[in-house]
Amino acid sequence: QHRLLGSGGGSAQSGGSLRLSCAISGFPHGSYCMGWFRQVPGKGREGVAVIDKNNRATYVDSVKGRFTISQDITQNNLYLQMDNLNPEDTDMYYCAADGDFQGGYSCELPDLQYWRMDYWGAGLQVTVSS
Repeated sequence: QHRLLGSGGGSAQSGGSLRLSCAISGFPHGSYCMGWFRQVPGKGREGVAVIDKNNRATYVDSVKGRFTISQDITQNNLYLQMDNLNPEDTDMYYCAADGDFQGGYSCELPDLQYWRMDYWGAGLQVTVSS
């Protein structure tokens, strides 16, 4: 049974840091593409940071240089380190994974669409105050 269990988030002041974690289970062969997404009003979910099975990571322009996605394959965890936060980062964040380990598409932002992800963790609220 595929399962993504997110943790972390919360509140921070502008310039501060937060870390999101996602415990992933039920993927015996791993996942081709995993990432963190956030809700955009009227547009669905936007990819914030994604990483493929070869550990190649890409980011949405607004977080480049501030956020870092990483995966611990041995522990089946996905992380998002969020530094130098600003109020525009306030949102609900979701970890997500493709159920397929072979892919066949580009796991890169900005082209990757949220509907490529098959499994989702519960939303984690991140609130940044100025």
